[in-house]
Amino acid sequence: MLSLAASKDTLAMTIWPVGGDSLAKRIGRTVLLAVVGSLLLWATAKVQVPFYPVPMTMQPFAVLVIGMAYGWRLGAATILLYLAEGAMGLPVFAGTPEKGLGLAYMAGSTGGYLFGFILAAAACGWLAERGWDRRAIPTALAMLIGTVLIYIPGLIWLGILFGWDKPILTWGLTPFLLGDVTKVALAAAVLPLSWRMIDRQR
Repeated sequence: MLSLAASKDTLAMTIWPVGGDSLAKRIGRTVLLAVVGSLLLWATAKVQVPFYPVPMTMQPFAVLVIGMAYGWRLGAATILLYLAEGAMGLPVFAGTPEKGLGLAYMAGSTGGYLFGFILAAAACGWLAERGWDRRAIPTALAMLIGTVLIYIPGLIWLGILFGWDKPILTWGLTPFLLGDVTKVALAAAVLPLSWRMIDRQR
């Protein structure tokens, strides 16, 4: 039965518990996890996987998994760190530096999706803290919710930039649906499997 009440440890908290650590160690752990997560987002933005009908990146998958593994606070903070790196001009986004850098890139056609990353990571993290990452079907549902939260601001921003008379869904949604279904299925397998492996080690 799905729960929206009882809070549970996230995957990151279970693998690397804070226990009785000092404040400095807890802060160091948080910073390290956020930096590692932002580097993962950077890497996944740069790798395209051949797919039909368009090549896909694994970055949205990484966003959702980071949210579920880290929890909503650290997950959202990690996305904000990644966006801050991009805003400062680092070539962390897909298509950079060729398509521009910094705030100019973020204000372009992908800006809405980047904002959606924050919403998606926070939502998936919040659901993971309620145990939705322990079994395949709840994990898939959480990932689906996160995916929708990426697309909503992404499509709204495209409509604002280019006008609602343009084929916004054709540009920003339909070519990517099959790839997103694949990513949701992959997450529904990977996260519960990770929990089963941890349970065996206990």
